[in-house]
Amino acid sequence: VQLQASGGGLVQPGGSLRLSCAASGLTLNRNNMAWFRQAPGKEREVVTVIRWSGSTAYRDSVKGRFTASRDSAKNTMFLQMNSLKPEDTAVYYCAADVNRNVAIFDLRQYDYWGQGTQVTVSS
Repeated sequence: VQLQASGGGLVQPGGSLRLSCAASGLTLNRNNMAWFRQAPGKEREVVTVIRWSGSTAYRDSVKGRFTASRDSAKNTMFLQMNSLKPEDTAVYYCAADVNRNVAIFDLRQYDYWGQGTQVTVSS
């Protein structure tokens, strides 16, 4: 299984970025998929989850600004990030939970991880 995250970069506050996570070796729509992030000196935290059913869940601080989606034909998921803030600065990781655990916000439930992509929000 490989998860390849991309799309990070440097953006000004209020700007937008779109992250991608291309999967191989597993089928996205049969697993729970998530985006996590980790800022320097902080613990890794969940950003959003796309359940195998297609439903989504977001952490409160990104609701209304971030949108998760997937393209089953391309076996790729996306994270559209709008109205970015400096506090969104982090390395963003995609992850897969092949057991479809209920505790979707618990990073310990995730079996496979991408390599991370840096998002920096700064003027």
